[in-house]
Amino acid sequence: MAPGLKVLSFLFISFSSIHLANASTPNVVYVLADDLGWGDLSCNNEDSKIKTPHLDRIASQGMRFTDAHSGSGVCTPTRYGIVTGRYSWRTRLKRGVLGGSSTHLIDTNRYTVGDLLQDKGYHTAMIGKWHLGWDFHFLEGTPSDRFDLKNGEVIDYSKPVLNGPDAIGFDYYYGHCGSLDMAPYVYVENGRVTAPPNRVTVNADYKGFWREGPTASDFAHEGVTPNFIERGIQYIENRAKTGAPFFLYLPLPSPHTPILPIEKFKGRSGTNYYGDFVQQVDWHTGQIMDALEENGVAENTIFIFTSDNGCSPRAVFDELDAVGHKPGGIYRGNKADAYEAGHRVPFIVHWPAGLKAGKVSDTTICLTDLFATMADITKAKIPSNAAEDSVSFLRALKGEQDQVREGTVHHSINGSFAIRKGDWKLLLCAGSGGWSSPTPAETKKMDLPPIQLFNLAKDPSEKNNVFKENKDKVRELYSLLSSYVANGRSTPGPKQKNEGGTPFDPAGFAKLKAELGI
Repeated sequence: MAPGLKVLSFLFISFSSIHLANASTPNVVYVLADDLGWGDLSCNNEDSKIKTPHLDRIASQGMRFTDAHSGSGVCTPTRYGIVTGRYSWRTRLKRGVLGGSSTHLIDTNRYTVGDLLQDKGYHTAMIGKWHLGWDFHFLEGTPSDRFDLKNGEVIDYSKPVLNGPDAIGFDYYYGHCGSLDMAPYVYVENGRVTAPPNRVTVNADYKGFWREGPTASDFAHEGVTPNFIERGIQYIENRAKTGAPFFLYLPLPSPHTPILPIEKFKGRSGTNYYGDFVQQVDWHTGQIMDALEENGVAENTIFIFTSDNGCSPRAVFDELDAVGHKPGGIYRGNKADAYEAGHRVPFIVHWPAGLKAGKVSDTTICLTDLFATMADITKAKIPSNAAEDSVSFLRALKGEQDQVREGTVHHSINGSFAIRKGDWKLLLCAGSGGWSSPTPAETKKMDLPPIQLFNLAKDPSEKNNVFKENKDKVRELYSLLSSYVANGRSTPGPKQKNEGGTPFDPAGFAKLKAELGI
């Protein structure tokens, strides 16, 4: 047992009883990787130079989606969408991500996937990287959404941490607040810091980078991912004994920076440290699946593996290019972008009791859709003011190949919008909207139109901007996006409010709108 992990003792129940008890309420496990590219998985990308045998095996025993997308090119907005079924740009967070000391983003009155599953009798847990804010007790001033919290004394670590996962549908939680390169470096368990900082750490190495900040006595960056995996396994072991359904949300902080593979994986991938770290994530995912199988609950557990966005340039693309590896596969861009590699993510579902093995789906889905899909599977009713951007893909899990979404909105780190409908994708920005070239700064010096239109069926790598030849399609997609913004939702239901307004026209787009008659 991991030290300090709070568990209960439960009466042992036979596997047959567990299976019967959970037949209509399957266990649910989400494993969310951090900054893992679509093309990093060898089951997705035949040209991948990183081998992912555990994920390949899980995919062969379940279903793999080729056209799955995160709600954003960066992590906080995507995590918001997974938990709430709603696009994050409808909140105060219009661009970027939260910091390690940020206050809570999710309104505690908002109905979450944790609430939904609790209402269906599930025990719910979050173990891992939260990155949705919670409220430390600040001694002075007002906390801000920043990454550089070097002064550990501004937080009283002996006081309760408020408005964390326990306030929005999770019975148990253990994790850290921001990314693993954002201070403060402390674990919080059910509203209490497990150990206060006793030192300040920093790593200036480009790959192993983490920002300078207060660090707890029980916190070692290299051991954080293994710690979360160990605790996830312990949770599965203890919940399996009860026969009652459980939901484990296990968001990993890897292979995001700091890129720190453990010793047994250093040099194993034949690429670089990032590739080694990806192989470690693959191995850890196999450990979680092994725990489900060894405890007799894998048959009726919906196990989902995905990533919060595409691969970061911190992976050192030059080194990966040198060995012929592209984390985004054939897709353009990287993490933070509105281009495909920013938000197209690996997505694998394993559920022997509910779907046929070895299937591949080309249905377009978004991670916000997990909410409605879990409601569909468990026959739960979603309130009219919840999960406004969530569409069930249960039909796709059953093998139907038709599309389930009318349109999918993508969002970049600088707040640029894109919308996808069928084969067509409209970007309301001149370049990537993120970190790949042309960046927002670069486009200011270039003579580029403020919109881009691509037909992904003909041009999956987004090389040819065809907006001039397809102005009717531009009008159609722009009008659809406008309706999604104005209605406060992209699904049927009563109109909802967006907090703080949602401007989405980039500078200079007004002239083009007039030209197109939009």
